[in-house]
Parts: sequence; structure tokens; C-alpha cells
Amino acid sequence: MSYPPDRYHRNQGEVSARYTPATQAPDLRIGGSTTASYLATTESTDGEFGLYRWNMGAEPGGPAEHFHKSISESCFLHSGPGRRFNGEQWIDATPGDFLYVPAGGLHAFRNESGAPASMLLLFAPGAPREPYSRRSRRWSRRAGR
Repeated sequence: MSYPPDRYHRNQGEVSARYTPATQAPDLRIGGSTTASYLATTESTDGEFGLYRWNMGAEPGGPAEHFHKSISESCFLHSGPGRRFNGEQWIDATPGDFLYVPAGGLHAFRNESGAPASMLLLFAPGAPREPYSRRSRRWSRRAGR
């Protein structure tokens, strides 16, 4: 496997990096104390990917089982406990655990622990996930079993 074709054709680099400090206010609140921060949107990455930090509150919640037809989703649990559905079973995840879901793969995540948890979600290629997230302010409270 080789590198993809060049997309940048100048002989010198340019100043174009974007920095987001951890202290920046979240972009969205869902339910009680769950927040989302749009670290890299489809627009800011020219459609390459979307990267979001989800800080889940202690209250139970998370999206119901679902799949995506045009994007993959990767989920990295950064801190706290959480549950992940891999299409077959619910898995009790711990910090450092990673779940990759290709397009069409059934998946879900929940926090039922009573403790906060934080994760990174990566969607590739990028898709306009921000409007969907704003419409989904109320997550399913149904047990993910």
C-alpha cells in the first residue's frame, strides 16, 4: 500500500494548523451534563473526516443501535467506563478501548455507570454530523442490553 496522491503541490509548507484548547466551551449540550465538542468538522477538514469529543455525564444515556451507509465510525474511550455495542453484544469498555465500525456496521454506545466518561468519535470520510447532533439532543434512556 502506498501514500495517496499529493493534494498539496507547493514546495514549502504554509501556516494552516488549527488549535483547539481543552478549555474551549463545548459546542453542544445533550440531556443533563453530556456535551460535544466539534474538534474537526467536515468543513474544516475539507471532507476528510470529522472528530468529536463527547463528555458523557453520570446520568444513563446514549444513542440506540444504528448504522451508517456512507461513513465509518471509530470510537476511543478516553476516560471513565462505558458500554459499546459491536453489532453482536454489549461490551463493558474501559479507558483506552477502541471500536472501529465500517459503513453498514451495527453499533451503539452508552454510559450506564453513574460516573462521567469521555470519548473521541471519528467519522470518515467527513459528513455533516453537527446538524444531526443538534437534532438528537435527547438520547435514548432505554437500557442497551
